[in-house]
Amino acid sequence: MSIVFLCLFIAMGLCLVVRPQLLWKLNRPLQRPFVRDYDATEPTPAGYAIQRVVGVLFLGMAVWMLVQAL
Repeated sequence: MSIVFLCLFIAMGLCLVVRPQLLWKLNRPLQRPFVRDYDATEPTPAGYAIQRVVGVLFLGMAVWMLVQAL
């Protein structure tokens, strides 16, 4: 069961590294009760760069945990 979650985490990490805008667009409906203007909350290019760096770290940890689980 934990391997399934780790594979899901790896997919999310890959998405953060390759295309962080996709996760932002997927999370848009969750912002509905809190945000009036969705476009005003979109991260800047620097924000997306930080998300990519965090994605690399997240991906590295998820892969390491998967290797340890096997």
